[in-house]
Amino acid sequence: MFRSTADGATPDVVHHRIRVNGAELHVVTAGDHGSPVLLVHGFPETWWAFRRLIPLLAARHRVYAVDLRGFGDSDIADEHYSSATAAEDLHQLIALLGQGPMHVVGQDISGGVVYRLAASYPADVISLTAVEAGLAGFGAERLADVTHWGVWYLGALAAPGVAGLLFEKSAREFLGHYLYPFYNVSDLAVTAADIDEFSRSYGRSGGFSGAAGLYRSLLSEGDDLQRLARERPLRMPVTTVGSRGGRFTENTFQQVTAGQVRSVHLDGVGHYVAQEAPELLAQQLLTAFDAA
Repeated sequence: MFRSTADGATPDVVHHRIRVNGAELHVVTAGDHGSPVLLVHGFPETWWAFRRLIPLLAARHRVYAVDLRGFGDSDIADEHYSSATAAEDLHQLIALLGQGPMHVVGQDISGGVVYRLAASYPADVISLTAVEAGLAGFGAERLADVTHWGVWYLGALAAPGVAGLLFEKSAREFLGHYLYPFYNVSDLAVTAADIDEFSRSYGRSGGFSGAAGLYRSLLSEGDDLQRLARERPLRMPVTTVGSRGGRFTENTFQQVTAGQVRSVHLDGVGHYVAQEAPELLAQQLLTAFDAA
């Protein structure tokens, strides 16, 4: 099912509600020619994280930016939501859109989602680009280990019921006054208007349900992703974009890819690359797409 609306605030995109896999996903589209691109956000993001990147890609590609289930304006997720469910959502979405295989770009916590999609449904993916992303079973789970410089909120988000209890009613304070400042993101990269938009959707009932499900996956799916890597190594072109995380993304995806990974490091850019350096990211993505 498709329902589409124009957007007066961001006039270069069109919003859609598309029902797949038992849920309605919110999808934003732009561009009318070229090979299709699917942008998959991380946390604490929605499709909005790509709003400055989209027009840079849409001049040459048909661009689709999705709110994963439990994020943004997509349906909330239940307690069984996982990266496997999210990957199946994307597989069915790609089939329903009818544009054929896509260049898939995943940032941050969506790394496990886009990896599962590419490994399980390689015919869906022309190329895969992972931006500041890791995988459970390949070191990403250590990000929750507070005794070795991990971050406390990963475990809090993964704990059943805690995300809604702690974060929903204080979404603006958590995102705007704690999380983005914690990562030293400037007010120019993530403005007050951006915080308004993220807080609007994360502050709804169930607004952190998608993040909770993906962080539960991060802490539990290591063996599953290791098995998938052994049985189905990636064979499509793979690019990694690292910045604040150094070579972590490159080292991770090299372990799950049959061929050579194209690696890009953006000096002086923080973790939230699409928001902090959309022009630099667009250049690297267009190069990756052209080479695929």
